[in-house]
Amino acid sequence: MTGATRTPDGRETAELLALYEEMAVIRRTEKAAHDLFLSGLVKGTTHLAAGHEAVAVGAGAALRDDDYVFATYRGHHHALARGATPEECLAELMSRASGLCGAKGGSMHLTKASGNMLGSYAIVGAHLPMAVGAAWSARLRGTRQIAVAFFGDGATNIGAFHEALNLAAVWKLPVLFVCENNLYMEYTPIADVTAVANPAADRAPAYGIPGETVDGNDVVAVREAVARLAGRARAGDGPGLLEARTYRHYGHSRADPATYRPAEEVERWLKHDPLDVARGRLAGLGVPAETVTAADARAEAVVQAAVEAAKKAPAPDPREALTDVWADGGARWRT
Repeated sequence: MTGATRTPDGRETAELLALYEEMAVIRRTEKAAHDLFLSGLVKGTTHLAAGHEAVAVGAGAALRDDDYVFATYRGHHHALARGATPEECLAELMSRASGLCGAKGGSMHLTKASGNMLGSYAIVGAHLPMAVGAAWSARLRGTRQIAVAFFGDGATNIGAFHEALNLAAVWKLPVLFVCENNLYMEYTPIADVTAVANPAADRAPAYGIPGETVDGNDVVAVREAVARLAGRARAGDGPGLLEARTYRHYGHSRADPATYRPAEEVERWLKHDPLDVARGRLAGLGVPAETVTAADARAEAVVQAAVEAAKKAPAPDPREALTDVWADGGARWRT
């Protein structure tokens, strides 16, 4: 990694600096999406993941390239962490032909199949059973791949969550469930409607699954926790569940000013920003401030170039509207 400090912990330093820069790119991509929405270039709505970066980046650092990832409609960070470029994502949000899904998915459906990021899903919890299916496929094929389903705290109170955990446990499948608990299920505090303190982790033991909690704003802590649970699943010891405590910086969607959140709560969480936590770890490893500043500058340049390229990209060809409906690339119904 350019600019990494050579110390006795040189490898650790370089790895953390790379994770920091990846989070910085994601944060700036989210800010660009926010600004493009306000300028009228992003239609519909967006569900920004600013504040969640450490979950996606930390998990990604612990997974193999061929592992499967499933995300929610708040999935920009997961697409980017699995290899999507800022230009692809922003072009998709702006309905450009060069978009990640050819302008057919938009913000809520970012997918990077070549990175085994198999979709962002707008229906809450719908992808949890899909991740179980992907894990079953890996088991049948003997590939030692694992499937990872990222979901929000609100999904823990719907049937698909419990059905997926139960089946994964019964079949002892290589699947990891990761709850991004940002304290709010859309506009309602999860604590107001849930009987247990940790809505995901406290339910796991009912299915014989190990449930852990982690600081979701600490990229190193997330990486270590995911590596441990992923290793367990890969070894054939069955599913695991990780609940990552984090906090979204924006409202539920761009239509939500998030005025229901107490000001002191917002202030407290903003002081525990994932990028600041990583900066603190880098400082503790002896990384000079100018090295981190250089990483920020590189991230800024990447995203600014992505914004300009996406703005210049052409609109999609209407003739492409019915392509890619089926696996053969077409849309003709077959019986």
